[in-house]
Amino acid sequence: MKKAALDYHSEGRPGKIEVIPTTETSNQRDLSLAYSPGVAEPCLAIRDNAEDVYKYTAKGNLVAVISNGTAVLGLGDIGAAAGKPVMEGKGLLFKIYADIDCFDLELDTTDVDEFVRTVKILEPTFGGVNLEDISAPACFEIEERLKKELNIPVMHDDQHGTAIISGAALLNALEIVGKDISEVKIVINGAGASAISCTRIYVSLGAQKKNIFMYDSKGLIHGDRDNLNGKKPEFINNTVPASTTLSEILEGAHVFVGLSKGNVLNKEMIKPMAKDCIIFAMANPTPEISYEDAKASRPDCIMATGRSDYPNQVNNVLGFPFIFRGALDVRASEINEAMKLAAVKALADLAKKPVPDIVNMAYGNANLTFNKDYIIPKPVDPRLISTVAPAVARAAMDSGVAKTPIKDWDAYETELDIRLGNDNQLSKVIETRAKQKVMRVVFADAENLSVLKAAQVVVEEKIAKPILLGNRKVVQGIIEEYNLSLDNVPVIDPKNPETEKEFAKLSEYAANFYEKRKRKGVNLSEAHDAMTSNSYYGSMMVEMGNADAMIGGLMKKYPHTIRPALQVVGPKKGVKKVAGIHILMTKSGPIFIADTTVNHDLSATDIADITELVAAEVRRFNIVPKIALVTYSNFGSVSIGESATLMRKATNILHERHPDWILDGEMQAHMALQPEIRQQFYPFSKLGEHKANVLVFPNLSSANIAYNLFGSVTGHDVMGPILVGLDKPIHVLQLGATVREIVEMVGIAAVHAQDGA
Repeated sequence: MKKAALDYHSEGRPGKIEVIPTTETSNQRDLSLAYSPGVAEPCLAIRDNAEDVYKYTAKGNLVAVISNGTAVLGLGDIGAAAGKPVMEGKGLLFKIYADIDCFDLELDTTDVDEFVRTVKILEPTFGGVNLEDISAPACFEIEERLKKELNIPVMHDDQHGTAIISGAALLNALEIVGKDISEVKIVINGAGASAISCTRIYVSLGAQKKNIFMYDSKGLIHGDRDNLNGKKPEFINNTVPASTTLSEILEGAHVFVGLSKGNVLNKEMIKPMAKDCIIFAMANPTPEISYEDAKASRPDCIMATGRSDYPNQVNNVLGFPFIFRGALDVRASEINEAMKLAAVKALADLAKKPVPDIVNMAYGNANLTFNKDYIIPKPVDPRLISTVAPAVARAAMDSGVAKTPIKDWDAYETELDIRLGNDNQLSKVIETRAKQKVMRVVFADAENLSVLKAAQVVVEEKIAKPILLGNRKVVQGIIEEYNLSLDNVPVIDPKNPETEKEFAKLSEYAANFYEKRKRKGVNLSEAHDAMTSNSYYGSMMVEMGNADAMIGGLMKKYPHTIRPALQVVGPKKGVKKVAGIHILMTKSGPIFIADTTVNHDLSATDIADITELVAAEVRRFNIVPKIALVTYSNFGSVSIGESATLMRKATNILHERHPDWILDGEMQAHMALQPEIRQQFYPFSKLGEHKANVLVFPNLSSANIAYNLFGSVTGHDVMGPILVGLDKPIHVLQLGATVREIVEMVGIAAVHAQDGA
């Protein structure tokens, strides 16, 4: 993991973020407008009206992530430069979750006055300030002073992020167990910035200070103590003796909130808590008590942690991107208490609403509903941006801190939905879904460093259980040379079986293959030879149920891997043409392209059949297919030509089979992707106002060129190829696939295996 993390940050362009132009820069005229002499005009406009800086510059969508590195994650005071990777990472999260641009600023000072002055003089640059990883008690003073002295929103996420998310979780947990926040006994373990802010927001939600018992490393925050610094005296509780231990105070407690360190609780300590107790053990990566121990000791409890592998993850990414999004969109002068509470209530309410299929799918078709194991939304929920941001914006307007109020809320929410693409969570959803039930995936090309690195990632992230095929000595040599952690991953060498069990398995596979192919000219000796091939052996492992899926083809041409899959596993019943799909990951959502890898000469019926396979695959990810059959002609505009005629006939077949589908053709690709132009010239199209998310091409050549060109020129991610129509999941990697691309394909293979292909 150490090497992988260092490589991730150093390979290619160092770091995680870059600045890119947002306007045309293709010719001299563009440059003269962007800089001299044209740039003088917006400068003069801003001189005459300072508010025009939001009109003519990026200030309104630009947040500064600022730290001095004195309290970085779990690393402590490591200094400003050492904290920079974290600040870049925070900027990345702002961008991918809320389309907010960021500059990270690492200030090499622990002097509060110097820190505040530096940020203050940078105010003209930014639309907002996210303070990060600053130690207490300085963080309190810095935030308070900056909020007073700046006229843009400022928030210290370490304080308020956890407070907002856990506040929403607490409201919902109390509702589920039928308890009043004003009456419950709350124990807080931890008294740092996050704990203070969490407790403040619980009080704002109705908790009574007399019922709150806060502990730091020296014990209860009590009036008899003379060593209380920072904001700790705010939560002095003298209703019990100062000597009362954490174990003692937990007796009869309704709520425990941990913001301290791992394993400070045990099973015995939580047994005396009240019925239907609430335990938020949020220390990371090791909670104050493990989920398993808490549930074993108190099966009636509601448990939340900071971890993604258990229910009810308290994750700051549910809050800060959308809070700043709402604040920026109304040009709020601050992020006040009303806006934070609005975010709390929006998150709490969202958890009670029906969960989108794409979220359920990500968690193994879990059918998530509001209950003890689902008290806060999941990070992959696409509704977060259009739920939390408007709530924050409304609160800013209602509390009088918004400078540009929103007038059309429907239009605003639509804008938020399309900012990142509502379907743009696909990669996260596939990985999350794969983790719900870990499947066995054969890696047919294990004599390759990229494949073995991908296998390690798959193991570490619990995406699948790899089975490696290849020469044992070669595989083991690569593992040792590059210090990979694959100790418990099985390695099978079909060419050189070593044990009686391996010989027997090879013979069993050969006999099975012989039965399948004896009427196709294959004799038993040839069947045995075939099974010494990794691709044939791996395919037979899947066919015989000794593995759930296979990926291969990284080191061989495409036909050498797909041929064994077709001969061993074969197509699903009723499927005449197996096909290949690539997914283009665009900003406005994924676009599925077919057939990119398998079939050369197609009839109109073949194209219709392949379109049905692609539509089924799109629905697998709970995305509604909006299908365009593309070529060089628009609805008969070119009356001759094989390709246009072919796609016209295929469209007619599909319209007859599926009259209710969002599907049309034949049309040019730009017509499929630009509904405004299409509706202007072809208002009758069954695609209507929709932008196509499935493009079916007339032949392999055009589809293959399209996805390769897109990925190479635009720099967008391309996922695939995904084989559809096989009876069991086998996928063929592209030559030269990266580690990331291999891992993505393993995730897809695992999801297919979960669904029974």
